[in-house]
Amino acid sequence: MTMAKANQAAPVPRASLTARAPDFVRSYGIFIFLIAAIVVTFAISPAFLSGANVSNMLMQLAPLGIVVIGQTFVVLVRGLDLSVASVMATAAVIATSFGGQNSDAALIFLACIGMGAATGLANGLLVTKRNVSPFLATLAMMIVLQGLRFAATQGAPSGNIPSLFRQLGSATLSGMPYNLLVMIVVAILFGILLHRSAFGRRVYITGGNPVTARLVGIAADRVTILCYVICGSLAALAGLILSGFVGVVDNFVGRGFELDSIVAAVMGGVALSGGRGSIAGALAGATILVVLSNAVVMVGMPVQLQIIVKGLVIIIAASLYVRPARA
Repeated sequence: MTMAKANQAAPVPRASLTARAPDFVRSYGIFIFLIAAIVVTFAISPAFLSGANVSNMLMQLAPLGIVVIGQTFVVLVRGLDLSVASVMATAAVIATSFGGQNSDAALIFLACIGMGAATGLANGLLVTKRNVSPFLATLAMMIVLQGLRFAATQGAPSGNIPSLFRQLGSATLSGMPYNLLVMIVVAILFGILLHRSAFGRRVYITGGNPVTARLVGIAADRVTILCYVICGSLAALAGLILSGFVGVVDNFVGRGFELDSIVAAVMGGVALSGGRGSIAGALAGATILVVLSNAVVMVGMPVQLQIIVKGLVIIIAASLYVRPARA
């Protein structure tokens, strides 16, 4: 009895407390870094947190965040999708191919989501059934979509976006952008799917070890294909929202989102080796990218220095959060 009390009263070894620090950094480092970036930028330029600037950043975050959610599913199953930006641009072109009336909005939405899902299906089939590397499969699909857009538009897309999509992409409700509300709904729905459903558990198992997934009866190929379909569909949705935000449609809407979405997901703790990560972390990574892009402009850095600083900060943020687990 005396020995039991002594054991209970014994202090926690300093080594065990130290060992927990890396785990804490891996779990919450990206959020700490985000808060620090906001505080530092605000100290340098108080206008950074003005209502207008915050609203502008949230509008920029929404389409990127939606793409990042889809990219997260793909990276979790050891893939990546370089075709998301091309899917976004194709969706924007499709949106202008109708009469530009709000009565066409439902048809435009279905056509765009269908195109995104079909692209994701093609990517998934190439990766799982033909054993094409995700890099080559999605790069090829990106080029195919780009060629189709140029063939259809002759390099100069024309037409009008329904006002409903323009409002969805650029209007606000009491300062809250509509497109951010869409992103939040998407994040909640797909967060539940990933973290609270049997399908989500299969995604993690498939990404963690595809061989084990097959041994326990999981159709790993089907799970992977569905992840690509989700990614393509969300990219198409983001393209519609971004076209409404920009207001002008060309063949390169969404340019750069393919790399930004991968960087945001990985920086937010989604492992390229698969099977580890969360939507919350990925969205935190996307937020950091938006904050950085806005911060370097707010503090008045030259363009060349902006690019260097953005790259260095991404490296620092990734090194704080994405650290290899130790045995």
